[in-house]
Amino acid sequence: MLRILGSQKRLCRGVNRRDVLNIGSCGLGALTLSQLLGEPTAQAKAVQRAATFGQAKRVILLYLAGAASQLETFDPKPDAAAEVRGEHKAIQTAIPTVRISEHLPKTARIMDRLTLIRSMTHDNNNHSNVFTLTGHPAVDFQSETHPLDTRHHPFFGSVLDYLAERRSPDALSPGIPRNLALPFRFSKFNPLFQRSGPYGGFLGRGYDPVYTEFDGEAKREVERVGVFGVGSTKEKDPFVSVKPELKFSVSGAAQQQPGLTLDRLNKRKSLLGQLESQRRTVEESQAIASLSRHQQMAWSLLRSQEIREALDISREPMSRRERYGMNLFGQAVLAGRRLLEAGGRVVSIFWDEYKVVNTAWDTHFNLYKRLNNELLPGLDSALSALIIDLEERGLLDETLVLVLTEHGRTPKIIERAKTPGRDHWSNAYCNLLSGAGLNPGQVLGSSDSQAGYVQNNPISPMDVLATMYHLVGIDEHTTIPGRAGRPMPLVANGRVLHELLNS
Repeated sequence: MLRILGSQKRLCRGVNRRDVLNIGSCGLGALTLSQLLGEPTAQAKAVQRAATFGQAKRVILLYLAGAASQLETFDPKPDAAAEVRGEHKAIQTAIPTVRISEHLPKTARIMDRLTLIRSMTHDNNNHSNVFTLTGHPAVDFQSETHPLDTRHHPFFGSVLDYLAERRSPDALSPGIPRNLALPFRFSKFNPLFQRSGPYGGFLGRGYDPVYTEFDGEAKREVERVGVFGVGSTKEKDPFVSVKPELKFSVSGAAQQQPGLTLDRLNKRKSLLGQLESQRRTVEESQAIASLSRHQQMAWSLLRSQEIREALDISREPMSRRERYGMNLFGQAVLAGRRLLEAGGRVVSIFWDEYKVVNTAWDTHFNLYKRLNNELLPGLDSALSALIIDLEERGLLDETLVLVLTEHGRTPKIIERAKTPGRDHWSNAYCNLLSGAGLNPGQVLGSSDSQAGYVQNNPISPMDVLATMYHLVGIDEHTTIPGRAGRPMPLVANGRVLHELLNS
């Protein structure tokens, strides 16, 4: 094989990317006409793979916790019976053959920049955050509410952070961490239990995302059905609306304590170094090493001017902030874009429950009141503003945008607590992707006439993550060391969705 000096990034079979790209020029003459007109050869497939492998330099995740309804978002069924189609009409989008909910008009205008999957499906029907975010199902039902269970596989952002560190083990903690999450630690405000998913898993706490905190006040009260449909309450929810004074900062665990000057911090670090040197001969477990890494990251963030400036959304014009939506999700997405520009590798924004169970996108109750007044307008503004912003700044071609949710909602509307709702349903639902390496304006797969079951091309969360790994330049068959050092796959059994990629 002729080798031309260039990138040393390698594909899954150990072939250099530049080598593969040169197959076309060096080996084309050896192909027969029947080969050229028939099935793609292994060489041709390798060229196709190389075209998108590693194209995504950064990833931004918009996660709709609680499970968004496919029927009221991206797979409406206007010809179905009333108890299935619901109250919403379907509207035309920038893709002539595709219609989505009437409450997503801004997204409809940019559908030609998006890639829609209408055939998501799996068998984990109870808030499968772990499966969606790691590519491995939760080990048991109880573990879904035990986020620090070390049996969990790590969040994909944690995996990317781990692999980046392995490639450059001597690199100092960056001013902008590689794995950031907004607006607060996942499930922090759930009054009953903590949900699993976006954590370091068996890699250790040091590979948890660096979470932000927010300081802001919601503008208005909204009615909430009580826990599991019992009673009702009123709550000021910042995901509905928030005052402009909203601020983000890194999590309190990494913030400087009041009165602690940099001089005193340096003295503490010097003392800590002396103490650490006394026990360097002690063999550390993976968990202890991970904790040390977490401490180093916290130390770096204390001194990072870059992250403070990136999180300062007051630097943005108010007109732009309003385009993203004056609510906690929209402002967090705007901050996420700023973090990516400042050098962030993976930024995740979680639309999470706030002080009442069965909020966020878990619409067992008050389905249309919440969709029409809170959820759909908030998603519509934030998503459309993000895509246009990335495009105008020349970032979209190297940024992978993921809009994920853990499952869908039941095809038939259910009356609960004297309000309409839809329960959990994982047999068919939707995901959205955009940006680096994707062929925009596509719709992959379809569901039946009630959006209840996949009609063709079933897609698993494992496939979505395998595709993500491919786009960021990591072979989906890569392994990482598990709890006992045994090699563990990045995804349980996923395939790269080459039909979604630019050829």
